Amino acid sequence: MNNQISLTVNNIQHTLEAKPNETLSDLLRYRLRLTGTKIGCDEAECGACTVLVDGEPVVSCIYPAERADGKTIVTIEGLAQRMHEEMKLHPLQEAFVEHGAVQCGFCIPGQIMTAYALLERNPNPTKDDVRFALKDTLCRCAGYPTIENSILAAAESLRTGEPVKKPHIPDSIHQHKSVGHTHTRHDGVDKVIGTAMYTDDLVFDGMLFAKAKRAMIPHGFLTKLDISKAKALPGVVAVLTADDIPAEHNHGLVIYDWPVMVGVGERVRYVGDAIAIVAAETSEIAEQASALIEAEFDLQPVITNPVQARQEGVPQIHEKGNLLKHIKVRKGDMEKGFAEADVILEHTFHTPMYDHAFIEPECSIGVPLADGRMEIYCGSQIPYQDRTQVARIMGWDESRVRVVGQLMGGGFGGKEDIMGQIHVAMLAHVTQRPVKMLFDRHESLLVHPKRHATQIRVKVGAKKNGRIVVCESELYGDTGAYASLGEKVMTRATTHSAGPYDIEHVRADCYAMYTNNPPAGAFRGFGVTQSAFAVESMMDMLAEKLNIEPVELRRMNALHVGSVTNTGQLLRESVGLMECIDKVDAEMRKHNPLPFKPVTVSSSLSGATRQGSEVEARVADGTRPSTALRSPQDGNLVRAWGFAAAYKNTGLGGGAPDKAGAEVELYDNGTFEVRSSSAEMGQGLVTVMRMIVAEEMVVAPEQVKVLVMDTDLTPNGGPTTASRQTYVTGNASRYAAKTLRDAITATMAEKYDVKPEQIRFENGIVHANGHSMTYAEVAKEMKSMGQHPRALYEYEAPKTQPLGTGGDMHFAFSFGVQAAEVEVNKLTGEVRVLRVISANDVGMAVNPLGLQGQVEGGVMMGLGNALTEEFIIDNGYVVTDHLARYRIPGIMLTPEITSIIVEHPTADGPYGAKGVGEICSIPTTPAITNAIYNAVGVRIDKLPVDQEMIAREIWEREEK
Repeated sequence: MNNQISLTVNNIQHTLEAKPNETLSDLLRYRLRLTGTKIGCDEAECGACTVLVDGEPVVSCIYPAERADGKTIVTIEGLAQRMHEEMKLHPLQEAFVEHGAVQCGFCIPGQIMTAYALLERNPNPTKDDVRFALKDTLCRCAGYPTIENSILAAAESLRTGEPVKKPHIPDSIHQHKSVGHTHTRHDGVDKVIGTAMYTDDLVFDGMLFAKAKRAMIPHGFLTKLDISKAKALPGVVAVLTADDIPAEHNHGLVIYDWPVMVGVGERVRYVGDAIAIVAAETSEIAEQASALIEAEFDLQPVITNPVQARQEGVPQIHEKGNLLKHIKVRKGDMEKGFAEADVILEHTFHTPMYDHAFIEPECSIGVPLADGRMEIYCGSQIPYQDRTQVARIMGWDESRVRVVGQLMGGGFGGKEDIMGQIHVAMLAHVTQRPVKMLFDRHESLLVHPKRHATQIRVKVGAKKNGRIVVCESELYGDTGAYASLGEKVMTRATTHSAGPYDIEHVRADCYAMYTNNPPAGAFRGFGVTQSAFAVESMMDMLAEKLNIEPVELRRMNALHVGSVTNTGQLLRESVGLMECIDKVDAEMRKHNPLPFKPVTVSSSLSGATRQGSEVEARVADGTRPSTALRSPQDGNLVRAWGFAAAYKNTGLGGGAPDKAGAEVELYDNGTFEVRSSSAEMGQGLVTVMRMIVAEEMVVAPEQVKVLVMDTDLTPNGGPTTASRQTYVTGNASRYAAKTLRDAITATMAEKYDVKPEQIRFENGIVHANGHSMTYAEVAKEMKSMGQHPRALYEYEAPKTQPLGTGGDMHFAFSFGVQAAEVEVNKLTGEVRVLRVISANDVGMAVNPLGLQGQVEGGVMMGLGNALTEEFIIDNGYVVTDHLARYRIPGIMLTPEITSIIVEHPTADGPYGAKGVGEICSIPTTPAITNAIYNAVGVRIDKLPVDQEMIAREIWEREEK
């Protein structure tokens, strides 16, 4: 190994001392401070770290730095050019912003650098070329169609010299000046040029590096803990155990049952429990010290699933037992309902645990201040809750803790629970130095909460004419070792378990149980993803039994204005389910007028390419669908469509106070800033807030800055969960802006002695009966009168009722319907999703461009839920402990996605808007599994789809 490395990075020559075992990504990030290159896995699986080495894309997280000696490197920071004090974006960067391909932004440098290499060697790529080039570059926000279109638009711009063409995204049908029109993300440029800062990108003077020692056993008692060797290791500054916890020992979002660290004599409940934490001068020393900590355990029997956890005589994981919550839904008279039914069906479904697999692993930094306060830098979906939990463990008043939320590389519910925040606070307090704790992907997979595994039994009764009269469901939810949000998640699963249907008699019982698996908590869909798979599969089974078409059965039973939900809520407005059903059905039948009949591709076309061609195919009864796509193995390929509907609450509901604060300030230069602690994790909240304030103040959105996620500087926006932020924080932003506008009106009316109704706001100018002032002048005027041009507003959503008390359990529902066309290989059981049509009633499309990204990402997450993803645990031990063992769908699996926006406004939402982040992913899985049944007659009742099971069932059936 040479003592020095010489390399050219973005046209700048560097000569550096060589370090043993250093990767190129570490050299770029930590020594050259080029933090645009991101680390998602450290195992060459995600592609976020892609850079160019002598023109070729390489994954820098495994590329030895010494191999870069003498080579030319280009990173994301090297694409844009600074011209006349302005940044001129490369057409790829411009296209990614304009087309909305940027969401959380963490994977974007890898996507762009891979695409750049493609266009350098192939300036006129096809869609297939783009997909092949990006096949190993993952996006968990999964706007793959938009990424693909961005690259093609950039390629055209580079070839022709013309500006990048903008996408055509229809505006909202509800016309306003700013909201309802397409706007790009205000943080999009930073994300495409590599200057966007995530937690791991931050550096503080004297910063230490932390590592937790994990129990690595699923159940037992810690009997011995020896930290002496770790403390003696040179470079180690602190080693702490449970004995060093200053105040309360447990944290939690609802129930304080999750230990900060397990102490000697205490119970270990899952492999990810921390038993000690280390702070050292380097991350390598911290890792070594952690390995030197010695522990002994008294192993206990492992509770592996929720059904076992409820059995008599099994070990009790918590003092109060294994039952976290028995959740009940009661409506009507079940005995009467089943007596009235002509047809009764019953079936049991299973779903596994899933991981959020956000590309950015968890990272927290604790920074002690001279005045005794503590700053915590992290990506968090609930900054104020983090502050509360840190203060509680430290024994401090909350005012002593400041949480400074950072950009997040995805969340999806997985960044609500405490991960490293408390540990870095403890270590930073003891050492009086900044401390960073960065999870690698292995630790992230072991420790953070998952989607609940479930067993769901559904029993449904209907009349011969298709009217469903009764539905009974029994759910078991695996909430793992600790409560997290398990009670809330499984309550949503239970209350939505009869589907979006008007059914007179409903009973549901859910048992949310503790086990020795990793905890389960919030995950996009919040329990409804699991119950929708069960009930929508049951709807198709019932349709077949009744000989009624699946779409028609749903139409006959769909919720509508005037319906009463299974929790007793009268729906008075904003129920766009029927329009969603009708529009998806119509679009589906354009492709095939007999969508649920299997289509076998003509064997005479064997070897033809699939993409973009139309070929003759025949339905089983001999009729011809309108079009079908070609296929290389068409003799054994069968296609059909599947259909599914869903609904999902907006907001916390269930009687929980649902509040958000926002503050709007007018600055001396005439610009505005809106502030709230609500979290931006890629979903586009900051753009929504910006547009809403621009709408109310009648200025361009570019005149509005947004500050979020800082407990010192922003009012509490509540948790970013339950698809609530557009509604709740959107309303807080709107009413804060209205309040400021009213104050400006009063000021102008007094100054010019006119009535307030004579004040007009137009394009950044305030008019008063022949007089006018710019906003900059207004700010100066208000200050001269002793007023501060600032308004704070706390919005409280409409009151809801607890489950079981009747009335409105939720203040709004979103509705979604999807149809999926699949192709099944009868020989191998392989399933490909060819098309997905997705209609979502979102109330009002505040930003249609951001909405498009949410829909595409939701569909891809639902597709992964159905076909590729499974978090595997064996007797409490995690098998899926590397990203290579967890298959996120990549761009090659992306179907053609058609998004249909339905807008049935809700009275109290901002301009009629309600949530979209979850509903767009919920119907995807049952639409796919219903399509598989329609194609080859194999009913999927356990996820993910097992292609070997499909092939075996087909083979056994044909053998008979």
